[in-house]
Amino acid sequence: MFADSDGAEHPVWAEYAVRGHARVILHVEAHPALRGTGAAGRFMQALAEHARAEKLTLIPHCSYAVAWLKRHPEYKDVVGS
Repeated sequence: MFADSDGAEHPVWAEYAVRGHARVILHVEAHPALRGTGAAGRFMQALAEHARAEKLTLIPHCSYAVAWLKRHPEYKDVVGS
């Protein structure tokens, strides 16, 4: 859950498939009240940190996840294909 500018909490979520030690990211979405606030980016950062900690690989299929991971080369160690 992430807070909007008024402090109300809203969800950001990912639809993904489990493929062994990989997580195939199919879709990432933020509640409309959170769009443009950076909440989806913070969510992606949390996913990447979790993947690193758990020794998982992220395989982005969603255009947002693909673009975010390209903009954040510090997480290239968790990106699979």
